[in-house]
Amino acid sequence: MQTGKLIIILLGIGFCHPLWAQAPGGGHAGHGGGGGANVSGDASCFKAKISHYKPEHLATVAPGSEFSFTVSGSNGPGNIFVSIRQQPIHVEVDAKETFYLVKGRLPPELKNETVRISVQARAKMNKCDAEGGILLKVAE
Repeated sequence: MQTGKLIIILLGIGFCHPLWAQAPGGGHAGHGGGGGANVSGDASCFKAKISHYKPEHLATVAPGSEFSFTVSGSNGPGNIFVSIRQQPIHVEVDAKETFYLVKGRLPPELKNETVRISVQARAKMNKCDAEGGILLKVAE
């Protein structure tokens, strides 16, 4: 009788052990902790990133002012697009070691208004593309 109770207790403790409580596939599935397998099933996605805007968002600038930002994870200089009011803006793209430095100028005819510099950066995979931008106040 004692042996039967001991076996039941040991089995109960064994099934409550943390190793048995883990979700299949490793990690704590459903907790969003980022551990274990890639939830999307695609480990090859390196999302493009647009950052380090100069001047900063909502800054007041003169017509024709220079702007710049960095792009990482893009598929190359030919895959970075800049526009203001759906009109393409010419930019210079300088390849650095781990990112691209993008520089351009506001059109001189933009005066006394707020404009958005829109940026698109294409990555190797479409679902990894990035879009961003900033608003600038253009004053004479």
